[in-house]
Amino acid sequence: MEVFHKIVDIQNELAEVRKNGKKIGLVPTMGALHDGHASLIKTSVAENDVTVVSVFVNPTQFNDKNDLKNYPRNLEADGRLINNCGADYIFAPSVDEIYPEPDTRHFEYPPVSTVMEGAHRPGHFNGVCQIVSRLFYITTPDVAYFGEKDWQQIAVVKAMVKDLNINVKISECPIIRDKDGLALSSRNSLLSTDERAIAPTIYKTLVASIDFAKNHTVQETHDYVVENINSVNGLKVEYFSIVDGLTLQDVATWDTTPYVVGCITVYCGKKPIRLIDHIKYKEQ
Repeated sequence: MEVFHKIVDIQNELAEVRKNGKKIGLVPTMGALHDGHASLIKTSVAENDVTVVSVFVNPTQFNDKNDLKNYPRNLEADGRLINNCGADYIFAPSVDEIYPEPDTRHFEYPPVSTVMEGAHRPGHFNGVCQIVSRLFYITTPDVAYFGEKDWQQIAVVKAMVKDLNINVKISECPIIRDKDGLALSSRNSLLSTDERAIAPTIYKTLVASIDFAKNHTVQETHDYVVENINSVNGLKVEYFSIVDGLTLQDVATWDTTPYVVGCITVYCGKKPIRLIDHIKYKEQ
């Protein structure tokens, strides 16, 4: 496995790979890797001739400076995990390497980019599109792998790929959860022992709401989830949206669409740590 920090170096390497007719998989990450990332990398390794894992904490997608400052970073540990998963290359550029000048491009794909995370984190998805498009242009992958935990992000990236006419397949991979149901996230490492103990309440409540929803309205189900999570000291729901799985627009009744998803963001602890998750009430 080789590690590259410069754009020109990884591009030269991948040009040789392409010349040999090999298929390239890309796993974009912000580091602080865990078993969820490992599953993406292993899937890419199994499906492609060559796998590139990018490790870059992208400043343009953070609208909270403290969140950016506190985001966990450990390239040495990340490298061990990536190597153990069988990837071929790590691309770990500096901020100046990716953004030698400010990226002034503006991306907006309503309605998918303007609701939920888009509404609560202004500029977030614009930053996501800036870095993901840059990574696609730099590495020219055949397939890029994203975890379903960041479910809305996948919808936005797909819209961007279509808009920019980038020739890459977006592969959605299932959420990886801990034994107690908590969705694996780099931010989980920031939780204290007490905070980690209450965090699984989020998913447990979402799962319980599936049965609750069978005999209750959308609004009643929404209130059930919010009230149950907020009743736990140390947890506070930022938003819980029950939406059409394709348009990401709120639904008023269960029969509005055949695809209904509940998306939630919860603040955990005193710091607090922002945790996201979702549950599918109806699937296509």
